[in-house]
Parts: sequence; C-alpha cells; structure tokens
Amino acid sequence: MAKLYTKKTSPTQEMLPKKETVSFILNYSKALKVVKVGEENVEINAN
Repeated sequence: MAKLYTKKTSPTQEMLPKKETVSFILNYSKALKVVKVGEENVEINAN
C-alpha cells in the first residue's frame, strides 16, 4: 500500500530551533556585510 503524505501532523507538536542553530544564525548575520557597488550588491562575510 502506498504511503500517504497528505496526513497532517499534530498541532501540539512544537518545532523549536536548538540554541546552537539560533546562535549560528545570529553570528553569521553579525559577520555579513552588504556593500552596494554601482548597480550591484556585494556580500562580504567577515570571518
């Protein structure tokens, strides 16, 4: 029998990120600089 992927998950199941994931995203966003050069944007990661 084919597996049905249309079943909805329980709404009580909370999907919370790990502290490490939040820390990684915050640190990455602090190190990222966007510089406009003429008509283009250049992304620079200062790591």
